[in-house]
Amino acid sequence: MPRSLNDCPAPAKLNLFLHVTGRRDDGYHLLQSVFQLIDLQDTLHFQLRDDDAIVRTTDIASLPPEQDLTVRAARLLQSDALARGLAVGGAEIAIEKRLPMGGGIGGGSSNAATTLIALNHLWGTGLSRAELMRLGLQLGADVPFFLFGGNAFVEGIGEQLTPIQTPEGWFVLIHPGVSVPTPLIFQTPELTRDTKVVKIADFSDRLPRFGRNDLQAVAARAFPPVADALDWLSHRANARMTGSGAGVFATFASESDADTTLRQVPAPWRAWKAKALAKHPMAHLLLS
Repeated sequence: MPRSLNDCPAPAKLNLFLHVTGRRDDGYHLLQSVFQLIDLQDTLHFQLRDDDAIVRTTDIASLPPEQDLTVRAARLLQSDALARGLAVGGAEIAIEKRLPMGGGIGGGSSNAATTLIALNHLWGTGLSRAELMRLGLQLGADVPFFLFGGNAFVEGIGEQLTPIQTPEGWFVLIHPGVSVPTPLIFQTPELTRDTKVVKIADFSDRLPRFGRNDLQAVAARAFPPVADALDWLSHRANARMTGSGAGVFATFASESDADTTLRQVPAPWRAWKAKALAKHPMAHLLLS
């Protein structure tokens, strides 16, 4: 087995729509969404160690290693392997961070999933995609999606995934410079939780304009910069928020149209152009 694995992509995702359809007795919200992979990504590098230490070699000022899903994912896989009698050693992990934190695009969850895929390969722990997804759910509801391998119609609390083919296209993503805490949005009394349940056939030929993001109105009221970014972008294309915010995006049929809008994004907002992906770039390492 190799001792290192470099240039491992951890792509972001967009919620092409996000409906809140109910709430369970345990407080978890029931959702329906389409998760779209995009080529905006962090890049991770892995090097095996002879001891059992898990070391993040990159300093991220706002994210201590103990809170980093990347480190937690490595330790979770290591513990699972040890419980099955496998001696796997440790690992050093370096992260080229490009995805904004608190953007609603799954950056931390994607890093965790890429870590599980890469170390499952390097350590030879032999877990299948389904087994990795079950393990990843312990880290967060979005992690199984990034282990799924492709775009998905998402239901339940985010753990029920059905493969879906989404249109090709380009996106402009804007981060308006605020952090939107997900628990705050879901706990807001004004959040509607009774959107009608839909079927895949209801929207498969109507993306990207199908539906809405039920969290958007709540986040925009609580965080005016989100509202400002939505207002600016909506004058140029069909704009909506992704996840619980703060990122907002618009869909474009051509790269040139996306480039035109990207050049116009006002400072100090951060903005990126991204292309839709049909599958996860690490999917070839997932075991069936």
